[in-house]
Amino acid sequence: MDDRPGGVAVYVHWPYCARICPYCDFNVVKDRGWREEQAVLVQAILTDLEAQGARLGPRPLASIFFGGGTPSLMRPDDVASVISAAQRSFSQAGPVEVTLEANPTDAEAAHFAALANAGVNRLSLGVQSLDDRELAFLGRNHSADEARRAIEVAGKTFERLSIDLIYALPGQTVEAWQSALDEAVKLGFEHISPYQLTVEPETAFGRAFERGMLHVPDEDQAADLFEATQAILEESGFEAYEVSNHARASAARSAHNLHVWRGGDYVGVGPGAHGRLTERGARVSTLAHRRIADYVVGVASGQPWSETRRFPPREAAEERLLLGLRTTEGVPGVMMDALDLTPESAPMAGLLEEGFVTLQGGRLAVTARGRPLLDAVLKRLLV
Repeated sequence: MDDRPGGVAVYVHWPYCARICPYCDFNVVKDRGWREEQAVLVQAILTDLEAQGARLGPRPLASIFFGGGTPSLMRPDDVASVISAAQRSFSQAGPVEVTLEANPTDAEAAHFAALANAGVNRLSLGVQSLDDRELAFLGRNHSADEARRAIEVAGKTFERLSIDLIYALPGQTVEAWQSALDEAVKLGFEHISPYQLTVEPETAFGRAFERGMLHVPDEDQAADLFEATQAILEESGFEAYEVSNHARASAARSAHNLHVWRGGDYVGVGPGAHGRLTERGARVSTLAHRRIADYVVGVASGQPWSETRRFPPREAAEERLLLGLRTTEGVPGVMMDALDLTPESAPMAGLLEEGFVTLQGGRLAVTARGRPLLDAVLKRLLV
């Protein structure tokens, strides 16, 4: 039997950013201060939420996640309105995790306190680095000292605090990354998401890479940095419960992300927001209109999505496997049946023998040995 969660999570996409980072390929636009456009967008998000709640029925609310963009640029009153709309649209038996992504430049104590009063109980802070030269390379508009102060303020304000860091930067050595992690873990947060720098084609970094002006670590160097990440964080009391997510205790894990990795339903509201829903037994993907004006008009006409797609059963099972095997808990064995995989079949038997995956207690999971090679493991399972 599958272990897909029964509730529905809410993802809210706020597209505005004070600065567009050169590595970012998300749906973002330059923030030019509070304008009528933003007030109209907030109202569209509220209308969209209410419509999706009515469409899905009285489903329990699993979590709320404000991403972007930079949702900490939202007015706290608007954050509170969105949270209230989600709570009205879906049933809520008890407290749920409400995460909001923030930049260190937004770390005014009064602003953070207002966001907490609005209902945010978990902050995800985009620190990215504690080195000023690296921050300048990444196009960030905060300094290392500002990041340290933001962690201190957030730690006093929110029930839960996570930080993001980016590694595998050009010229970065294992020793330099180890030193950075050592400093970071002393700052007192309970969750860290260390991401390897990914060069996406349609970004400033992608264009520089194509011109030969950007050189990133090769696969072997990146693997060494990954191994150093796992070792240092484990020694510091963090559990790698997902490939790029580490928590000091199970209570510090991201409930929203776990819901998604377990194949749970989630609605996406806001320009370019993705969603995954289960309708009449079929998995359905949704994508909201990317342009702000198109999204507002679409919501008003009852058509917030630019794309919807029903997955064939096998493709739905493949996505469940792709997401679930990122976590240490893996996926239930029923997913193997859906993909015609058996312990004796060629790809599975080889991966089990080589120690890249394990099959225990009716669950398939990738081992610590297989995790650095996750993409290759998944390719062998699914191709």
